[in-house]
Amino acid sequence: MIPLHLGALHPVEQWLTLLLAFGPFVVLGLVIWRRRGEEAEQREDETAAR
Repeated sequence: MIPLHLGALHPVEQWLTLLLAFGPFVVLGLVIWRRRGEEAEQREDETAAR
């Protein structure tokens, strides 16, 4: 069976494709960045309490 090409993607479809491809990595990066900030803040609080 020969795959048929349906033509160029609409610009909205292109953005949606990029969002689905890279969005999870961006969200993961933001979660890691925020958690590291919280951990650093917690370490500062522990050293200040001593």
